[in-house]
Parts: sequence; structure tokens; C-alpha cells
Amino acid sequence: MTTTPVISVFDRQTGVATLTFNRPEVLNAINVPMASAFLAGVQALAEQPGLRCIVMTGAGRAFMAGGDVASMAGTPEQTRDVINGLLVPLNQAILLLRGMDAPLVAGIKGAAAGAGLSLALMADIIVAEENAKFLIAYNGIGAVPDCGGTRFLPGKIGAARASEMMLLGRQLTAKEAKDWGLVAEVASGDSFDTVLATTANRIASGPTRAFGAFRRLVDDAGGRPLAAQLEAERQAFLKAAETDDFREGAAAFVGKRPAAFTGS
Repeated sequence: MTTTPVISVFDRQTGVATLTFNRPEVLNAINVPMASAFLAGVQALAEQPGLRCIVMTGAGRAFMAGGDVASMAGTPEQTRDVINGLLVPLNQAILLLRGMDAPLVAGIKGAAAGAGLSLALMADIIVAEENAKFLIAYNGIGAVPDCGGTRFLPGKIGAARASEMMLLGRQLTAKEAKDWGLVAEVASGDSFDTVLATTANRIASGPTRAFGAFRRLVDDAGGRPLAAQLEAERQAFLKAAETDDFREGAAAFVGKRPAAFTGS
């Protein structure tokens, strides 16, 4: 029986989409078909009206145990083809996801290793089950992090701690990952799904377009001089002020009531 490698579900009522890596028999190790399916799922979401938050998670016991290394163990030409078959669509998907207005939440159970760690770090918020573990894993196969890992990891925990994870093979528990600033919340196994859904729904009820502008400003900040970043912030604020959500937020503030954002 053929298994769908990435399952995409969209809840029109909440505006929350869920992308689930679905190769649980191999701890969701990503191969070329899964990478292609992931890109297709992200491309579909980019065109989805009413999208306000994306949840990314894994089926079974793990989020993702990295790339399917066995598929890379061929001739040099075969290895190059597999790596490109993985990273070309994954890189396109990452750029699409980081360019969307809808924030991204990663729900981590079990291992987030290798490419799984990089993809988790791409998220704006990580919710981890208490038995989750985070490791680079590339050091074990003589490779370097991909899928943005060399940007996202030092950006969240600093170069020294990122080097500790790579050079010394440091593996983090969920608690350690929270202490280091990788994880926003740690949940018990019984409460994990509820906490993840609550987090996504809370984000989905916010000012989606303002969130998108914030994400892009944060992503671009490291490559800009301060003057350019200040101007980018000014332009983004002006654009946000044209949205229905801004008008609602300002009215709610003046009226001393909670804002009811619509994402528009």
C-alpha cells in the first residue's frame, strides 16, 4: 500500500493548517519523494485563502530522524543526485514558508535530528513533548547542517552553543532545549496535542499580516545596516496600518476591549 509521505490538512474554521511528515516506520527520515511532497504541500498552502498558522509535526514516535542516509550511500554521482533531489525542493519550501504571513509552529515528539532539527528550527515557535530530543547528527556522517541549520541554530542559541552541538555531538533534552531558548513550551505526553493546538489557535487568532511583516523583518535584520532596518520597519508599519486588523486593534485599544482580528 502506498503511503502519503506528507499529509496536509487545513481547518477553515480556525485557519490552521497541519503538515505531517508521514514515514513513521523509519522515524520520518526524509527521502526524495517526501521532500517533493513537502514542497507541493507548502506550495498549496501558499495559495490557501484564510491561512493564519501552519503546524508542522511528525507521525509516530519522532518528528524527523534526519535525511534518509541509506539513499545517499551510492556512487558519487548517485549521492550528488540524491542530495540535490532532497535539498532543492526543501530549500524552495523553506523560502516559501518563511515568506508567508502565517507563522509556523513545530510540534516535536521524539527525535528532531539532522534535517529534522533544521526544519524544526525554521519554525517561529517550537512545542516539545517532554521526551523529545534535539541533535545535529551531521557530525556522525561527516556532513554539514543543511535546510538553514547553520543560520537558524546559531541565531537562536548563539555560535558557541551551536558549535558545542556540532563539534561535541551535544544532544539536548526537551528541558535543556527550553533552557537554551530553542523551545517555547514543554508538554507532557498526555497534554502535548492540546498544548500544540492551543498554541496554534492562539497564533491564528492574531493579526496575521502583521505577524508576516515581523517574521520578514527578523529574517532580514542580520543582513542590513541599522539605518536600513529602521527604514524597513517604518515601511512595514505604514503597510500594517492599512490593514483591517490594525484598525480593529486601534479601536479595541481605545475602547478598552479585546481585539477580534480577522487576519486581513
